[in-house]
Amino acid sequence: MSRRGVSVAPHVRDSAASRVVVAVVCAAQFMLVLDISVVNVALPSIQRTLGFDAAGLQWVVNAYALVFAGLLLLGGRLADLVGRKRVFVAGLVVFTAASLVGGLANSAGLLIAARAGQGLGAAVLAPATLTILTTTFPEGAGRTRALATWTAVGVAGGTAGNLLGGVLTEFLSWRSTLLINVPIGVLAIVLAARLVSRDRGETRRRTVDVPGAVLATIGLVALAYGIAQVSGRGWAAPSTAAGLVVSVVALGLFVLVEARFAVTPLIPLRLFRIRAISGGNVVMLLAGACLNPMWYFLTLSMQNVLRYSPLQTGFAFLPHTVVTILVGARLTPWLMRYVDGRVLVATGALIGAAGFVWQSRLSPESGYLAGILGPAIVFSIGGGLLNTPITTAVTSGVGTSDAGAASGLMNTTKQVGGALGLAVLVTVTASPAPEALADGYGHAFLIVAALMALVGPLAFLLPAQRDEQDQ
Repeated sequence: MSRRGVSVAPHVRDSAASRVVVAVVCAAQFMLVLDISVVNVALPSIQRTLGFDAAGLQWVVNAYALVFAGLLLLGGRLADLVGRKRVFVAGLVVFTAASLVGGLANSAGLLIAARAGQGLGAAVLAPATLTILTTTFPEGAGRTRALATWTAVGVAGGTAGNLLGGVLTEFLSWRSTLLINVPIGVLAIVLAARLVSRDRGETRRRTVDVPGAVLATIGLVALAYGIAQVSGRGWAAPSTAAGLVVSVVALGLFVLVEARFAVTPLIPLRLFRIRAISGGNVVMLLAGACLNPMWYFLTLSMQNVLRYSPLQTGFAFLPHTVVTILVGARLTPWLMRYVDGRVLVATGALIGAAGFVWQSRLSPESGYLAGILGPAIVFSIGGGLLNTPITTAVTSGVGTSDAGAASGLMNTTKQVGGALGLAVLVTVTASPAPEALADGYGHAFLIVAALMALVGPLAFLLPAQRDEQDQ
């Protein structure tokens, strides 16, 4: 059976087996997102302990995000070539080991290196989670429900990480926010080895595009580095220019390698002929630039402007997750049966933009209701409405042999958007005084609001798409 030319995976059909696959995959996704948000809440404590300055602190986030983004394409392609189960387990092993190193790090450099190692593990693991779902469930209501659950678990991991990070940082140490991944990772490895079905991958095509992966990583890291130099040294500084030039050269060579030389390219360029993929990834890039940096700036706003403790910060994030899960996992899949996905994305983007404008008004005198809770409800409704339709769009119309590449591309786009958005936004927030910090963070949220508003009309780059109900 096929739908719009997409082969339906035969290896998981009964509902019990499907539930097992969703549970294991979502457990891995939960761990990846948990790690990001756990570290976010711990950032001020990490900064004090290891002596990061304001510009350097972003690399605790971006070392992870950029290696993750740069190698996601390779990770996605490995899932197609080597087999999803093997790649899934390997990613878990690398991620867990890097978490252990990071938790024991005694210098800023070692912590950043460990975060890069986590990014490597996540780059291998994350596409496999999405690929397992898209090759398990054919396009239609079943896949939409699985993707909505995957998205909601990611959001839940964010909230659990915020809350757990607050508790661990408050009562133990920021180190425990990384070490907590070790037992979770070991358990996930055991479950994956036992419960995820083995697949053979494309055994006739074993060539892996390592040059493409290296060039993509160098290009993305250099671009973020160049942008990050602007805040302290300006656009004319040699370090800024060097980063941007290296980025342009590396990314240009990456496109050349993919088009002319790679036997098995990380991104088969034919995928961009699919409107859902080309348009969807543009929308995903901007959405990532809005939603990913939001956690970074909210954490710093709560602790540096409102003077919340790590524990208070963790609890303050609860409404963001509850609203996003209710809208994203419950309301949005139902709405997709009746409403064009483009309309949901555009509506969610405009609602989210309004919430970020409200968030930009935060000041040291703000109370929780008007300063945090109100904006959280508004932009979380927006995020909940747009995430699942975008994810559904950029993984549709792709055969199982390219499912890993499409999943890797989507994750890459989202992470690149988040990393570059953070690098740009950090340039407008540096100041030691709480009042000035509030202004800087406010400017960052206004920029996010403008980008989110732009997502609205760009949503119509996507093809008309309605969720198909089970026959």
